[in-house]
This record gives sequence, C-alpha cells and structure tokens, in this order.
Amino acid sequence: MSATAIAGMAIGEVVADLEIAGAWAVDPASGRQGPADVLVADGILREVCWLEGDAAAGIDDGGVIVAPGLIDLHAHLREPGNEDAETIASGLAAAGHGGFTTVCAMPNTDPPLDDAAVLARLRAAVAASGSPVGVLAHGAVTVGRAGERLAALGELADGGVIGFSDDGAPVRTAAVLRSALLYAGGLGLPIVDHPEDVGLAEGAEASDGLIATVLGLRGVASAGEEAAVARDIAVLEDVLRDEPRARLHLTHVSTAGALRLIADAKGRGLPVTCDVTPHHVALSDEWLAGARRWAWEGSGDPWSDGALVAAPYATSLRVNPPLRSVTDAAACLTAVADGTADAIATDHAPHAVVDKDVEFGLAATGISGLETALGTVLAAVAAGRLGLGRALAALTIGPAAVLGQRLGRPVGLIEGAPADLVAFDRAESWTVTADTLVSRGRNTPLLGRSLPGRVLLTVAGGRLAYVAED
Repeated sequence: MSATAIAGMAIGEVVADLEIAGAWAVDPASGRQGPADVLVADGILREVCWLEGDAAAGIDDGGVIVAPGLIDLHAHLREPGNEDAETIASGLAAAGHGGFTTVCAMPNTDPPLDDAAVLARLRAAVAASGSPVGVLAHGAVTVGRAGERLAALGELADGGVIGFSDDGAPVRTAAVLRSALLYAGGLGLPIVDHPEDVGLAEGAEASDGLIATVLGLRGVASAGEEAAVARDIAVLEDVLRDEPRARLHLTHVSTAGALRLIADAKGRGLPVTCDVTPHHVALSDEWLAGARRWAWEGSGDPWSDGALVAAPYATSLRVNPPLRSVTDAAACLTAVADGTADAIATDHAPHAVVDKDVEFGLAATGISGLETALGTVLAAVAAGRLGLGRALAALTIGPAAVLGQRLGRPVGLIEGAPADLVAFDRAESWTVTADTLVSRGRNTPLLGRSLPGRVLLTVAGGRLAYVAED
C-alpha cells in the first residue's frame, strides 16, 4: 500500500493521494470482488482498476482487503452523561479503528435523547471531535425512556433523527408500541425495539440452561425474547392496516426461536428487519463457565470436554440480551448467512471499570465492540462458517438497506464519490489489549485474544478516520 500523503496526516484531513495496489477489493453493492488497484485523490475515489491475467497473479482474499466503510446500526456513545465510559470523540476514534465510517447512536444517554436540545448537544460534540466518522442518531420513543408517554417524535424527526428506540429497555406496552408505530410511520421512520419481556427478564443474570444452572446464575428463558418479538410483529401487522408506512426493526436478536418468527414475518411480506451482534454470533454461554472457544467449536457442555481454560463469572461477559447457547449462536450465524438478519450491529456498550469490577450479577450489562467486530466476524470467515462477501455485506449494504435514504449516501466502491472505505489485512492478526483499544471502555471478553484482520486504514467521506502506525 502506497500512501505518500497519509504519513503524518491528522485525523479528519482530506486524503489527497492514496494508492492501494494489488489488493483484493470487495464491493458488496455490485457483488464483485477480486484483485484491484484503488486510487484516491483529493478525497475522491478516482479509480477501482480490476486486475486480470498476469497483473492479478498471486493476489487473493487472504491478504489486504479493500471494502466500503463499515456501518454500525447500534452503538452507545454515552455522551452526554456517562463520559467516564465513553465520549463522542473516543467512540468515533474507536469506530475508525474498527473500520466503521458511520455509526448510529442510541438514545439512552443522560439525559436521554428525547428532545431536540439533546440532539443538538450530540451534534456539537460530534463536530468538536474532529472525526470524519458519520453519526446518525436515534431519538427516544418515550419521554425519559420511561415507557409511558410518547416523546416529541415530530420535533425529533424535524431535527434529523433516523428512528426511535427506547433501547436498553423495550417499548414497555403494546399500546405505546402501537401509537409509536403509527406516529413514526407517518413520519417515514422506524421503531427500533429491544425485544424483551421485562417480567420474565427481571433479575436475570444469564440465559436459562445448563451453564446458568451449574453456575447458580438466575436464568432468563429464550421465551422472553420470543414473546416480545411475537408481540412486536403482531402489533406491526395490526398497525399496517391504518399506516402502511410503519416499519419495525428488531435489534440484537439472539435466539433461534426469535429468528424463526422474524423469518416468517418477512416471508409474509411484513416490513420488519433485524440485526444480530458479533458476540451473539461468535460467543456462547460456555464463556461464562470459563471456556474460550468460538461458539461454532462448542458442545454446550464445557465441563465434559475439558474446554474450561479461564475463571468463571467474568463480568465482561454480562450483556443484555445474555450470551445464549451454542445452538442459538449457530442460528444467529445462519441468519447472517441466509439474510434473515439484515445486518451485523455491534451494540457497542462501553463501561467504566467501576461498573464492571463488581460481583457478576451487579455488573453493568454490555460489551465494548466497535473495535473487535470485524475481527470477530472474520474469525467465522476463517473457520469456513461464513463467506467473506456475505460477512462484509452484513456490515455494509445490509445496514445501508435498513437505513435507506436516511443514510444520505450510496454505499459501495463508487468511482467519483467521496472515498468511504476500509483496508485491512487478513494475513495479519492483532491482539486485543487495553493498550490496543482506543475506546474508553475496555470491557470486552476478548482481551488477550488474537483476532484476524488488522485494520490498516479507514477513510470516511474522503477524510482520514484511522491509519495504523506501522
């Protein structure tokens, strides 16, 4: 990779002169991948020269990959209100390190993003960060995310939010959800719901099953997520009779049963989309017991096959929804492969040390995931469980399709457009440590683990978002 104008450049500067020669380009938008030279000048993707014959000899998809910049549908940037865990600036730096050029910020800040003034604060922080990574914001569904009264959805829509969510909690009642779907549909925006039956999930520490039982953790049945998904779909179907523009997105879906319900709804033509997270694809509840193998390598009983290599109860593994069984993880991976899951979204949830360095059941829920998402997904590719093209589609054109015109730009390796791309090397791995992470949140169970696909360069809207030091 020749990058004469990259060395010494500051984050946010226009990329004036960049040539990535002899890379493997993957363009999910066109469905094309293969050897290519990529040229960026004055922030514009000037040329993608697809190589053939002798010029393509020796170039394969095991080395440097160039792809469109990744898009994250679900990230918690914490500012305002919890800057000890993350700021807009640190979160966007982490996004660039992870290869993301657009992130969608969730509204469970303090105060919540339930009025236009909070949206203005977020935008001011984005501008002050100097990062070129794009930030799209979800507004809250209800005032204070309390689940009782609809927030000022019209004002938030006028301010430019891309949807509405009470994430961190579900939309509490079917009645409120129905009103929200009707109102948001009229505004041309989706409701993004965190599918969870609060009554079933109350006090839960892990997914119900063998692991929770042996560890003595309070389990939550998969039925809690599945009941919530069924409720949401039923309410959506009812609303569509009055408001055909209503749309529902179900986020961080984690169980096989919930994914079957979503597949059925899609098969009936309902406007419902969903995402799964890298950790629900690649990790299982075996990790709570001390296993450290990928979900597709697991048996579901780490005690019977000597898989325990770490201490149990690591609080970095406490997440909502909880890590599920190897069967559920396999269903999430299959959903990515067959398109039932429209996107892979990180659910990046950084926390300060004081919120995780406690007893397991008292730990804040969430995994810091912007920087490890690509490597985790590439581990599934390396294991032959997912094709490279499909993996990158779920991180680029999949989320772009969910966002539609709200994204504000086309996605792909598009000549003549502002360069929006990531370059990473599949032949290089990197070790996740507190020093290699940029996010303030180091709460990831992958600390100490080697991940494939070191990000070399991220360019967002023609400007430098990240460059590796060597």
